[in-house]
Amino acid sequence: MLLLAGLGNPGRAFAGHRHNAGFRAIDAIARVHRTPPFRARFQGLASEIALGRERVLLLKPQTYMNESGRSVGEAARYYKISPPEIVVFHDELDLPLGKVRVKAGGGNAGHNGLNSLSAHLGNDYRRVRIGIGHPGDKALVHSYVLSDFAKDDTPFAEALFEAIAAHVELLADGKDAEFQNKIYRAMEKAGPGKEAV
Repeated sequence: MLLLAGLGNPGRAFAGHRHNAGFRAIDAIARVHRTPPFRARFQGLASEIALGRERVLLLKPQTYMNESGRSVGEAARYYKISPPEIVVFHDELDLPLGKVRVKAGGGNAGHNGLNSLSAHLGNDYRRVRIGIGHPGDKALVHSYVLSDFAKDDTPFAEALFEAIAAHVELLADGKDAEFQNKIYRAMEKAGPGKEAV
């Protein structure tokens, strides 16, 4: 079984924030693949689907970003899912909007959601880093991640989440490089948003 977890903060007030890119990726996957309704489980909202040959648990922790590991850890223990079978979708300041990178393990670059996951799971889970761009000044990062995408960038961001959903089966098959390539090509067609330049 594979666990796909999106990181974000629960509640309507946070829904459109850049920091909720992980939730938005999971929501797009659920919409495109017509998953059953999410229900409260593992201190989060969960649904199960099949992607290719894989049974997959979709999870949106409701513990707030900084405690994401509590929810993901609980689900992983319940299903006995090892870290390499966990894929975490999260926002990434160090990538421009529209870029996606997949990696296994590594550092957390100060991302509090990843810090929490690593505390509960170790570092060997896979990460889908969803570029949200950087405000250019470290002092502006907090307000930047906790605000919505710029109006001109919203269609580009939506195209990114749709591309992730359309090609997520490649992640389930372990074809990370092919997944990245498909996203790259899809976003080339979509054209850049202002934050992507």
